[in-house]
Amino acid sequence: MDLSTVSNSRRWSIVGLLFTASLINYLDRAAISFALPLISRDFHLTPETKGLLLSSFFWSYALMQVPIGWCADRFNLRWLYAGAFALWSLAQGLTGLAGSLEVLIGFRILLGVGESIYLPGGIKIISLLFTGKDRGLPSGLFDFGTRTGLILEGILVPWLLSRYGWRHTFLLLGFTAMVWMVPWLWVFPRRMQVANPAVVSPASSTKSPIRWNALLNRNLLGICLGFFCFDYYWYVLVTWLPDYLVTVRHLSIVQTGFYGSLVFFTFGVSEPIGGWIADSLIRRGWDETRTRKGIVTVAFFMGLFLIAAMRASNTGTAIWLLIAGSLVGLATGNLLVILQCCAPLEKVGIWTGAENFAGNLAGIVAPLAVGLLIKRSASYVPGFELGAIVLLVGLVAYWFIVGDLEPRTS
Repeated sequence: MDLSTVSNSRRWSIVGLLFTASLINYLDRAAISFALPLISRDFHLTPETKGLLLSSFFWSYALMQVPIGWCADRFNLRWLYAGAFALWSLAQGLTGLAGSLEVLIGFRILLGVGESIYLPGGIKIISLLFTGKDRGLPSGLFDFGTRTGLILEGILVPWLLSRYGWRHTFLLLGFTAMVWMVPWLWVFPRRMQVANPAVVSPASSTKSPIRWNALLNRNLLGICLGFFCFDYYWYVLVTWLPDYLVTVRHLSIVQTGFYGSLVFFTFGVSEPIGGWIADSLIRRGWDETRTRKGIVTVAFFMGLFLIAAMRASNTGTAIWLLIAGSLVGLATGNLLVILQCCAPLEKVGIWTGAENFAGNLAGIVAPLAVGLLIKRSASYVPGFELGAIVLLVGLVAYWFIVGDLEPRTS
């Protein structure tokens, strides 16, 4: 089935399913953070073993990005995405039956393998369903699901844990999610290809082996550097903002949950909005390169509000500045489209895998760097300010390393 035969309602139904899968993705990966005190009590975990358990997901998730991207470029996306979704849901559900730390770690590693499909698979599907000038909104919208999942897990998971315990919580989250596969297999085409095969290089039609040195492409290196900087900022917020609000601003856990969710919700809502603004301007004749990079620039400068929030004496003012700083999310949809414009169509999956691998390296580095700076300075300010500075470094990559936004064929 090619692009021209997929109805508009069907395209957006698929985007909606990708949004839901992304929501479940983040809900599943983050549930263990809330369950950790209960798991630690049952398994007598030390701080070191807690860290090992929490990090086990990210190692397999990061290492799978390029391989799963390669698979997304070569195999049937209907079954590849469904199979990965089933794997991560099964791993999440079986976590509730784990009888030892080793088994828990094994299921977390398996969860990382399954969840690795979300961005490479999702971006590959968007690149096939939508033309270049229309990809900003759907790219931002489906990734908005991850932020929504982060908000929902702060409400749903604590309630489930208090009512059913950690074992039944994981069983419910994992196996209930399997219902998602029914509409996915119903809506997604059995086979899908781009409408204009002329834009794809001959290599894709013959399924020639991937040349790994192609990953040294200048555009891809710039995209990976820029995305590392973007995700560094994001992971500073995700990993340290709640602790900052409790420790420095002296908010209660309930207040921290509310205001933290508000920050993440604003970040998420701004993702499709930024993509929609760019799409609308480009359809009116604006230059795509300047438009998308321009919106990314404006969004990245919003990160300076994080520095202002750190230095605000009034807590209410600081929260409003943090919300303003979350408008960095306006860049997200456009960052994903920039990759789609630069990558050869037959390599969108593997390029996205490389990009997300770089982003997850930031997920490993950012929490450690902030913790080290807090220990050395006895203040949260340097760690958070570094996040804003690193974000702005990403603009150098997008403007001076990444070239014009045109689909590549080799």
